[in-house]
Amino acid sequence: MQTILITGASDGIGAELARQLAKQLGSDVQLVLAARQEALLQQVATACQALGAGVRVIRTDVSDPQQCRQLIDTTVAECGGMDVLINNAGVSAHAMLSEVLADDLAWYESLMRVNLWGSVWCTHAALPHIRARQGRIVAVSSLAGLVGVPGRTAYSASKFAMTGFFEALRAELLGSGVSVTTAYPGVVDTQIRVNGLNAKGQTAGSSGLKEDSAMPVAECAALILQGMWAREREVVMTWQGKMGRWLKLIAPGLVEKMAWAALKKPQE
Repeated sequence: MQTILITGASDGIGAELARQLAKQLGSDVQLVLAARQEALLQQVATACQALGAGVRVIRTDVSDPQQCRQLIDTTVAECGGMDVLINNAGVSAHAMLSEVLADDLAWYESLMRVNLWGSVWCTHAALPHIRARQGRIVAVSSLAGLVGVPGRTAYSASKFAMTGFFEALRAELLGSGVSVTTAYPGVVDTQIRVNGLNAKGQTAGSSGLKEDSAMPVAECAALILQGMWAREREVVMTWQGKMGRWLKLIAPGLVEKMAWAALKKPQE
């Protein structure tokens, strides 16, 4: 039986990853679901248990290093080890830097604690246990971690940092049997941007990006799991993402125009 821990598992991509893993593995998996909203976690757990999976729910705020360590310690103590860590917890944000008042910049740091440091703290605590089983580490980044997007200075910074951290970790783990897969979703049909932060660090209530061609969450989760099982280095999900990372090298101005085109117009 494999033990798979998913952070940010109460909704969106994390919840869908849990459901698909339960469907794929049934009684052969022990899922550990972590997030801040325990009631939503319990709903996801019920759906996974109906598919035959073993499930543990551990309420966790990954912006707290002590809670991250406790999450890993509890998982290992109750499950006997860990095979996979999926660092999925994240907070979105959309605000032009010029719109953010100096007194409000503290939320940039708070966002970084979730998106970057939560992954660092969980991965650091889990690494010895995953190495023992030659397991897998997954980091759910974003296309905003490959290409800077206007209005996403805080979010892009956190996701670029994730990209660098896990790329370096992958190199450190060469020959260990542990794989590190970084996933780069584009716009996915979830509430992450609606529930994200605005210039004042408050809940935005709407997305700053065009959502008409958003990828279904089930498709996104399936691509992440496909890359995880194949121990792929990276999963870049859209043609725009695949093209954009190479165009940055030869036509960076064009990429910036593409990034602006992804934003909603004021009247939209």
